[in-house]
Parts: sequence; structure tokens; C-alpha cells
Amino acid sequence: MQTNLASWARDTDLGKEADAILRRCVHCGFCTATCPTYQVLGDELDSPRGRIYLIKQVLEGAEPTQSTQLHLDRCLTCRNCETTCPSGVEYGHLIDIGRKIVDERVPRKWADKTKRNLLRRAMLSPMFAPAMRLGQAVRGLLPDALKRKVPERRDAGPLPVVTGHARQVLMLTGCVQPAMMPTIDAATIRVLDAVGIGARLAPGAGCCGAVSFHLDAQDAALAQMRANVDAWWPLLQGGGVEAIVMNASGCGAMVKDYAHHLKHDPAYAQKAADIVALVKDVAEIVAPHAQALRARLPQGTRAAFHPPCTLQHWQGLRPLSEQLLADLGFALQPFADKHLCCGSAGAYSVLNPEIALELRDRKLDAIAAGGPDVILSANIGCIGHLQSGTDTPVRHWVEVVDEQLRKAAA
Repeated sequence: MQTNLASWARDTDLGKEADAILRRCVHCGFCTATCPTYQVLGDELDSPRGRIYLIKQVLEGAEPTQSTQLHLDRCLTCRNCETTCPSGVEYGHLIDIGRKIVDERVPRKWADKTKRNLLRRAMLSPMFAPAMRLGQAVRGLLPDALKRKVPERRDAGPLPVVTGHARQVLMLTGCVQPAMMPTIDAATIRVLDAVGIGARLAPGAGCCGAVSFHLDAQDAALAQMRANVDAWWPLLQGGGVEAIVMNASGCGAMVKDYAHHLKHDPAYAQKAADIVALVKDVAEIVAPHAQALRARLPQGTRAAFHPPCTLQHWQGLRPLSEQLLADLGFALQPFADKHLCCGSAGAYSVLNPEIALELRDRKLDAIAAGGPDVILSANIGCIGHLQSGTDTPVRHWVEVVDEQLRKAAA
């Protein structure tokens, strides 16, 4: 694609990056066939190709409008289009640039801006955990829209007392997962312990930055990224930690992008690159131990595995994860359109509930055709979103493996 960037963008870091991405696009349209929002809305401007055109226009000097902002907001950032694109267009990075530039030029309506600010601050607040516990206590009385965002509380169970494993990993503290679904972290620690790996949290590490980054606060997100680098860096220097393990694929995808987001920061660029090299999804850590675990697990559990977009399109880990589950003995049930987003996408399901619920219901209808006993996934957002529309249990796969191990040991 030919470009002619405006002078204000031409010599900036963001402008140069965007120009390189735009020039790769050949407008072939393959991306439209795999774009969830285009499938739901049928509007070219709600497809990757349309959004690329809008971003190109703005970078070339056109004045963005609230309509421009709306079409960019509607993107799920699932990156399915990147998996499909034959030209290697880094659409995910381009949409980040486009949103930042448009948000700087188009003031949001007061109600929209307030909603985004409140949502971001609430999710990152120390009051989120007690508020979530209160919500879970009165969940049956909540209106449906709120009940969808408050999962039923489950006991996390006891943590292992043995901590002297030769192999040690760090885990991300996170922001909402410890309050919403503490069972995921606890199950991860127990499963890693079962294969001889000790897991611990790093004091000072917190939210990966995804919440702020996707809610118009990219500078705040960069500060969170730096804080995590600062927290992890001293613990990695002694050589006793082999990996930073992620059990939320959304967080894993964001942390694996730290090197990209901090590449122009001379104090953090190399540290971020070194950290990214150590980031592993929990499936990557458990996979080499699958056969040893299999002997301790029941076989043939009918399960559907929903691979989150951040797992399959951002990180390319769908094949490994599905093979791991098969190796552990799950009878995986196929279903249509596994590559498409379920509609969760972090805060997206709160900001765009109609689109999110339609995508959720499409996904659940496809899964239901296989009649699974349990739906497995690898990201808290997808798990909560899907569970809100079905009576079939939806769990992180590590929770189910942990539960089976504990039953076998009882």
C-alpha cells in the first residue's frame, strides 16, 4: 500500500512504525472473512481492512471524528486477522497506534469517558477484592447484566507446604484474577508442585498493564509495565528462577509485548527483552510432564477447549495447548469456528455488550453441538464470559487437572 504521511506523523516513532505496517497491507480482504465484528455488523469499516484505511487517512492528515473512534473502539483486538494475513501485517500494533492518535484528537463524550475511567480505576483498585466478595455473597439478587460479571465463588483450597523444589518460577500477581477466580492461581501452584516446580509471587508486581492500555491510558500502562520489570528483575539476576509463568493468556500476551512497548525506553528496553524471553504460558511448563501426570488422571473426560485469542493468535499456543490436553487424557470435542473470538476481550464485553453477547452465544452454540461435560479455556475473561451463558461448567484447564489430581490422591 502506498502512503503519504502528514508531516506531524512522518518523523515520529509511532508514525514510522505505522507507515511500515501500512505498507505491508495489500488490501486483499482475507482478514474480513475472519473478523468477528465484521461477521456480526457487516460494515467494512468494522473490519481490519476498513480500520486500516481509517488509520491511514488520519496519518495522512484527515481529521478523525467520533465515527472514526467508534469503529476503532469496536475492534476486539483478537488479532485473528494477523493469523489470516498473507502479508504479515502487524494489525494489533497498528490499531494501538491508531487508537492513541485518534483519542488525542477526538474528545470522548462525557458519559463514555467517565465509564472508561471508572471501569479502569475499579478494576485496579484495592477495593476491587472486597467489592467482588460482596457481589458474590449477594449474587442471586443482582440484575442479569451485573451477575454476568460476578462469577460464583469457589474455595481456592490449601496451598502446598513444600517449597524447596530445585526448579523455581515466578507468577504474575495480577489485578482481577486473585479476587474473581482465586482457584486458578491456587490450582497452578498445586499442579506445578506436582511436577516438581515451586512457584512464588514477586512483591511489587501487579497488573500486567492490559487494563489501562486498552482503556485510553497507555502512559499508565507503560508505568505498570516498568513496575513489573523492576519487581522481577532482581529475582531473575540470581539465576534461580527459570521462567515467569502466566496462567491468564491475556496477561501472557501483554507481557510478551513488553519488549515492543518499551523498545524506545533506554532504561528498560533490554530488560524488557530479557524478561520476555522468560515468559511462558503454564501449558508450556506443564507439557513436558504430560505423560507423567496422565498416569494419575482419569481418562476420557469429554471436554471442549476454547482457545482464547490471546493464546492462539497473539502467542500461537493453540496447538501446544490442545496437544497437552489430549496427552493428559481429555477427549477433546471439535466444534466450528474455534478460531473466532468469544466476545470477552477484557473490558470489551462491558463497553460493547450487544456484540459481545452475540459472539458469546455463537461460540456456545457451536460448542454445545459436541455435548462436552466441561468447557476448558486458558483466560479468566473468556471463562467468566462463557460461563455467563451456559450451565455447562467453564473452567481453566489447570483447575480441572488440579481437581482430578486431588481426587486421585484422596
